Amino acid sequence: MRNIKKLHKAEYRPMGDLETWSPLHTRNLQMIDPFIFLNHHGPQIYPPNNNGLPFGAHPHRGMETVTFILDGDISHKDSGGHESVIESGGVQWMTAGSGLIHAEVSSDKFKKEGGPLEILQLWVNLPKRLKMTKPQYYGKQKDEISIWKSDDKKVTAEVVSGSFKGVKGAFDTLTPINLSVVKFIPDTNLELQIPKTENIFFYVIKGELEVNEIKVPALHLADFSKNDEILHISASEESILLLGHAKPFEEKVVFGGPFVMNSEDELDQAYEDYKAGKMGSWSE
Repeated sequence: MRNIKKLHKAEYRPMGDLETWSPLHTRNLQMIDPFIFLNHHGPQIYPPNNNGLPFGAHPHRGMETVTFILDGDISHKDSGGHESVIESGGVQWMTAGSGLIHAEVSSDKFKKEGGPLEILQLWVNLPKRLKMTKPQYYGKQKDEISIWKSDDKKVTAEVVSGSFKGVKGAFDTLTPINLSVVKFIPDTNLELQIPKTENIFFYVIKGELEVNEIKVPALHLADFSKNDEILHISASEESILLLGHAKPFEEKVVFGGPFVMNSEDELDQAYEDYKAGKMGSWSE
């Protein structure tokens, strides 16, 4: 079985009235290459006539954002001309590439009516050869996401990218990356085989899972070694897991706010290009 090196509890980082937990990056864990950042917003209930999500227009370059709408909705707009409202169970995949400006806010309907909200946004790095690729955006609703079910129907995986036990993910991606949201009912088991050459992203959204004889509570990220391929997962209660795995790029990573590059010079250039309007224009 693959060993767990350490468990990392998400840090509480509220954004105004938005409950937010961040398991990556933290003071103790910078990244799990190529996974570089995760914010877990909610779960919480918004009242009627609320202000919704606070993520107005801002730029990105050099990475991709994958947004999982577990509850509520997101209204997306970007400087590439893409617009959508993705609802509960849907996923957004945005390739920032050479740079664009986008906003992720709540729909007018959600702001008027309120309701439950829970959203995860994961940042995935792009390798140096793809940092300046053309920006793209795709949003898929719940019924467009691929589904895998265990033989007894007790474990379900919403397969976002790559594959999960032979089921192809809903999104085609620039790099081979496997992402799924896995849901367990109580007293269930799952065995996975993940190549030792790949890093694992294992974040428990809800409940508690035991993986390779180690209990991983909700809001914890498990950091694995690469000693074996096998994961034995069991759930004694209803649980939800965000699972990813991919080969690391093993390149230098330089963070600068919304930009993820390979050098300080590239980071400076990103800020200059943004100020010069090279990432597109924005109008409400």
